Amino acid sequence: MSLLLEGKRAFVTGGTRGIGAAICEVFAREGADVAFNYHSREDLAEETKAKIEAHGRRAQAHKISVTDRVGLKHMTRELVKEWGGLDILVNNAAINRGDNFATTTDRAWDEVIDTNVNSLFAVTKPVYKQMIRQRKGSILNITSIGAIRALPTAVHYATSKAAVIGFTKCLSREAATFGVSVNAIAAGIFDTELAHELPERLIQMHQFWAAAGRMGRPAELAEIAAFMVSERNSFMNGEVVIVDGGAVT
Repeated sequence: MSLLLEGKRAFVTGGTRGIGAAICEVFAREGADVAFNYHSREDLAEETKAKIEAHGRRAQAHKISVTDRVGLKHMTRELVKEWGGLDILVNNAAINRGDNFATTTDRAWDEVIDTNVNSLFAVTKPVYKQMIRQRKGSILNITSIGAIRALPTAVHYATSKAAVIGFTKCLSREAATFGVSVNAIAAGIFDTELAHELPERLIQMHQFWAAAGRMGRPAELAEIAAFMVSERNSFMNGEVVIVDGGAVT
């Protein structure tokens, strides 16, 4: 059987850590060239690049903020020029802060909303426009079960991830006209730096909530992501797939 993503060209946000790094590696293993952005860690960017290239695929690392609209437009133009197009976009980058709503500062609220919500516009629009021109593409957004269930997580984070769901569902209607699919994964608690910013009580109770009895491994979500953006997943659009280890609702 052929690889899931043979010959595809992907861009993944937040590609140096956790779920993003796992997605980059699995996509490359499945045959895709992978470009990704990162915030500061040059060493981690080189590690991700090396893992992509170890599968014989092209890799690009871009040190650019997911909220830099001008920079992202330029990056997309250059990437499309060099690779001939982009077939896959994964909006994965996100931050969280362990705040109670009553003590959340204006700065913390704006930082989370800017990174997790405004980035959807900044990153997606230039990629989406070139997908429209080529009349094909797949966009996958990573949201959270914290947007769906009343979990003891920060309000600004849950709000931002709920926005990802609305973005996914509404854009999928428009995008389908141009042969572009837009779906999302609502992730449970995975063993990442982001998860460890959650309240300790939530992490401790997770083994009781999830049938799997543990946190998810980033590679487990990446395997599902690879299928969701592949041509074998040809009839799913505007869907939010929950991947949480069988947590109690």
